[in-house]
Amino acid sequence: MMERRFAASELALEPEQVEEEEESAAEDFVEYYDEPGTIPGTLDLEEDALPPTIVLIDYNETKASRVVLDSPQACAPYLDSESVSWVDVLGLGNESTWRRMEKVFDLHPLVLEDVVNVPQRPKVEDHEDQLVIIARMVIPKEKGIGFHSEQVSFVLGKHYLLTVQEEPEQDCFQPVRDRIRHDKGIIRKRGADYLAYSLIDSIIDGYFPVLEAYGEQIDQLEDEVVTQPTRRTLEKIYQIRRELLALRRAIWPQRDALNSLIRDGSDLISPDVRIYLRDCYDHAVQVMDIVETYRELSSGLMDVYLSSISNKMNEIMKLLTVISSIFIPLTFIAGVYGMNFNTEKSPWNMPELNWYWGYPLCWAVMILTAAGLVFFFWRRGWFENYSKIDKDD
Repeated sequence: MMERRFAASELALEPEQVEEEEESAAEDFVEYYDEPGTIPGTLDLEEDALPPTIVLIDYNETKASRVVLDSPQACAPYLDSESVSWVDVLGLGNESTWRRMEKVFDLHPLVLEDVVNVPQRPKVEDHEDQLVIIARMVIPKEKGIGFHSEQVSFVLGKHYLLTVQEEPEQDCFQPVRDRIRHDKGIIRKRGADYLAYSLIDSIIDGYFPVLEAYGEQIDQLEDEVVTQPTRRTLEKIYQIRRELLALRRAIWPQRDALNSLIRDGSDLISPDVRIYLRDCYDHAVQVMDIVETYRELSSGLMDVYLSSISNKMNEIMKLLTVISSIFIPLTFIAGVYGMNFNTEKSPWNMPELNWYWGYPLCWAVMILTAAGLVFFFWRRGWFENYSKIDKDD
């Protein structure tokens, strides 16, 4: 085990930069379920997976340290200390590591199952001397629209907090690490319950940048769906609706879990921290309201898209109707004089065929007929483009 102890101003907690995941976590996630007949406490992990990275941040009012632990057993000395110990497990790893974690932290087999077998529905469970919180964290993509989604599990003890992140590459906890490092605010003066609140609050606040990006895209789609709706526009609307549904499925149970934690309480949560959790709950409600608003807007965009396509089709049909209406009398005239009756048999058999100016006169009649119809349609307003909507109206 390698350890480095230093003052708060020297604490370095910068996360490593990694490449963006190819698969989008914005897809609708299916909650994990056990196969029929599975023994309770069974862990669904890859046998050849690498051990997870275990990062320990131990702090009090005067100092803080960051330690990268080489085994779960190295956590034991910190669990009963008077300082606050944040054990951050990055990645799920293999079953062997978690069986050792189970013994060190005295985890119930069902708790370990919820932590490892992801994704689980966000919830709160009180296990005597431990409080288990399952949350859903979203991280906006570095490029383009969308987000990464992962499960974050909390196991809160009296003097420690165990967090388990499904994906080790990135999270939204860096502001909390900076506050511990620079001794900002009151986090270094409070216990592990305040640390748990700070991390949950960071998770909830992480939804706002994602929703801001969706709000900007919806504004762009409002212009696109009115002016130039295409098949690609429909695909964008459908994608936004699907991703907003995934956000709703993540934040809805999370809001209920916070409400349950505030209402029922826990011996591990002090009354002062419960007040802070109320503010966190308000943020979750605000996120939920924004998600519902954007879902309604995306549904409205679908209706506007269908109306725009219908208006565009009407314009095309109107143009074809005008062209057909102009050429119908011209076709009639050309058809009549294309019958070529013999005028020698009867003077009534199209005498115009023998006129000296018959051909120019026929063209003049057709041109005048076409011009008259165009003027008539123009007076009736058929050439106005009703599909163009004035945005100032």
